[in-house]
Amino acid sequence: MSSHQFSKNLKARNLITMSLGGVIGTGIFMSTGYSIQTAGPIGTILAYVIGSILVCMVMACLGELSVHDPNTGAFHTYASKYINPGVGFITAWMYWLTWTIALGSEFIALSTIGQQYFPNIPVWGFSLIFTVIILLLNIINMNLFSSSEFWMSLIKVLALVVFLGLGILVIFKIIPIHHTHFKPFFGQLTANGIFPNGLIQSSPSCYQPTSPSQGQK
Repeated sequence: MSSHQFSKNLKARNLITMSLGGVIGTGIFMSTGYSIQTAGPIGTILAYVIGSILVCMVMACLGELSVHDPNTGAFHTYASKYINPGVGFITAWMYWLTWTIALGSEFIALSTIGQQYFPNIPVWGFSLIFTVIILLLNIINMNLFSSSEFWMSLIKVLALVVFLGLGILVIFKIIPIHHTHFKPFFGQLTANGIFPNGLIQSSPSCYQPTSPSQGQK
């Protein structure tokens, strides 16, 4: 019986950009606005700090487990082995459901952005287009998939850098903003209070920062 060998066409640059692009989802552009609206700028910054610490802790624990007990399964195998097989079963299915729902939500987010430029195309039309594109990229060829992942991840990283740079220029009034409610420098952070909608109403936005980084594993 001949052993099947998987294709090993991924280069180091593809792996690096796929890792970076995997933790930058459409949620970082869409849900950040929702978080600022509900929790305010200060609350959003605190939520991202707490969420980033939790993500780093989870990844550190998963890294320790991978070094201690390397295997070919996903992280749910550790839940089955060290906690309970039922916990591993639930973890695997919940993770699958999470990505299934996340993919649909990303299609809707992309469709919402696309409608700003092409208002005549409905949401379902954009979703169908993105579904076909992703399906073709995954089934045609590994080289095509890796190259597309490289460039799309690079675009997302560069977009974040550009947005951060523009934000800094706006904060320090290098780029003028003609808006009656805009306060330069850091006055915008507390313009409506630390928690403009109250602490209880702002608490649901705490989970939002972990949503864009759901591909970190």
